[in-house]
Amino acid sequence: MKLLLLSNSTIKGEPYLGWPKKYLNEYLAGIEKVLFVPYAGVTFSYDEYTAAVQNALGNNISVTGIHQVEDKVKAIEEAKCIAVGGGNTFHLLAKMQSEGLIGPIRRAVQVGVPYIGWSAGSNVACPTIMTTNDMPIIQPSSFSALALTYFQINAHYTEKVIEGHGGESRKQRLDEFLEVNKETSVVG
Repeated sequence: MKLLLLSNSTIKGEPYLGWPKKYLNEYLAGIEKVLFVPYAGVTFSYDEYTAAVQNALGNNISVTGIHQVEDKVKAIEEAKCIAVGGGNTFHLLAKMQSEGLIGPIRRAVQVGVPYIGWSAGSNVACPTIMTTNDMPIIQPSSFSALALTYFQINAHYTEKVIEGHGGESRKQRLDEFLEVNKETSVVG
């Protein structure tokens, strides 16, 4: 499998998908078409999200949002590259599940279609979304995801804590996860 899993799409002061541009260019060398899954976007339209990715990847690559195609499974089967964007992981997974995309994407990537994910798109590449930081704004049918990796990802991992805040840090939450899921590895 060929995976490019990014923690995030932006760094302060950089344009959208600016910081990983070098990695994206190398990864996408020779690829002219990308099938984009924008379903993690919640506060803006899927068309706007797809246009932002198109703008970031440039004119040499054609980006098609999966929401724009009638036969989504056929589009996945014919894809030259699949990209899954960031946003809310619960919303992304619920929409992918309701549209029956999990199996087709998994099969496509397992037979060699390159996969790019950032943030929520990296989270759904894991066996489950149990290590996401996102608020569960919608309930997917299960936490089971694409299982393209054997490990879990915690995108945007930091050990910072808010001064004067009594809540748990991400490390503490991941320690809780690992206490219950001892056989699982987590990459932060």
